[in-house]
Amino acid sequence: MLTRRRFLASSGTGLLALASGCRAPLPDTGRYLTQEAIPSLAFPSLADRAKHVKLKNYLLGYPINMSAPPAGFFAWRKQLNDAGIGAIAHNNVGNPFEESTIRYNTHDFERGIIQYFGKRFAFPPHDIWGFLSHSGTDSNMHGMYMGRTILKSRTGLQPKAYVTHEAHYSVHILGDLLGLDSIFVKTLPDGGMDAIDLRQKLSENRNHPALVVATIGTTFKGAIDRIDQLQEALEGYTSFLHLDAALFGGFLSYTPHSQEIAYQTGDHRRVARYDSIAVSCHKFFGFTSPAGLFVTTASHFNEFNEQFSRIHNPEYIHHVPGTITCSRDAVKPAEFYFYTTSAASDRLTEDARVMLENTTYLQAQLLSHFPQLESVRANALSNTLYFRKPASFIVEKYSLATMRLVPSIRNISDNLYEQRFANISPAKRLCQGFI
Repeated sequence: MLTRRRFLASSGTGLLALASGCRAPLPDTGRYLTQEAIPSLAFPSLADRAKHVKLKNYLLGYPINMSAPPAGFFAWRKQLNDAGIGAIAHNNVGNPFEESTIRYNTHDFERGIIQYFGKRFAFPPHDIWGFLSHSGTDSNMHGMYMGRTILKSRTGLQPKAYVTHEAHYSVHILGDLLGLDSIFVKTLPDGGMDAIDLRQKLSENRNHPALVVATIGTTFKGAIDRIDQLQEALEGYTSFLHLDAALFGGFLSYTPHSQEIAYQTGDHRRVARYDSIAVSCHKFFGFTSPAGLFVTTASHFNEFNEQFSRIHNPEYIHHVPGTITCSRDAVKPAEFYFYTTSAASDRLTEDARVMLENTTYLQAQLLSHFPQLESVRANALSNTLYFRKPASFIVEKYSLATMRLVPSIRNISDNLYEQRFANISPAKRLCQGFI
């Protein structure tokens, strides 16, 4: 405990260290912590984690790319560290498209990311706004909050949220957090939102604006909501359509099917298909830490920010931040900027192609060799297969996600099948619980 006597006796250096949050010299020796005092891989829990790296190919039930980023990514990370990014405190507080009062930020990289992916998602080149969030959930939160704010401003009424039970659980949490009444729309057999039922639900609640959260890649089944059909149902209603593309939004833009997440159509009318989009960075991209893209139009942001400024306007940062989160990570945008390079784009395009080919191959193998599992693929653009639950030790070994009696499995390569299943006799399969 720092007493008044000790405080008054402290040196100027010690006071400065305490005031800045740094560690003062150790009282008994006058020395700072040495390298020897830092835990190493000899520490049991870290040693265990080192072993886990060798088992990364067994994580099959959750949508995480466990392939290590290319050497170029780590070379870029070193360049950033040499420049002080990740070595000393940086903070991306505020709107990345405004000048910051904090010199130590990476808003330039963040703007570059949003402009690059905004273009990939077919946003108008001069009408793009967004930022790199903490996660797909964080991006969903900003999309839903923006939608609620804009709709309430336009109508004076609190919107109702239209979602499905197949939507990511974060959407349900955020609806409650934002105080929204949720209207649950029925789903089609593949798990996608039923546009006919949406039309019916809208008719039953026509006195309230509609905040619709559509999904591109539902968590368990990999369903893709039919955005254009949903927009047809929304004609005549005051609405805001947020796209939760956390799961599939990353890879679809690197395939011939990029139109599934395109903001506007390619014809002369240039019709907007949705209002904002959330994409995870740590799923398809394999970014080493959770992060998310949030992209919308600058015109939507300006309309939102006009209302947002009535809630807060922190004079000391010289502008209205425009984000719910205040202090924001500055290292992640700088590191993720690597994925805007042509080398990264070429690799991601190949990754997307191989991933979908492997999904097709595995689906055929499961149907041929293990028909009892009744494997299902929601659509040809999905990297997700779901099937009947195998033996418990298989579920545990491969970290399969389970839901009632049907588990989910994702991103399994043809090598896995050849290594694990091809040489197993039917009798042995039965003993091991595959049948």
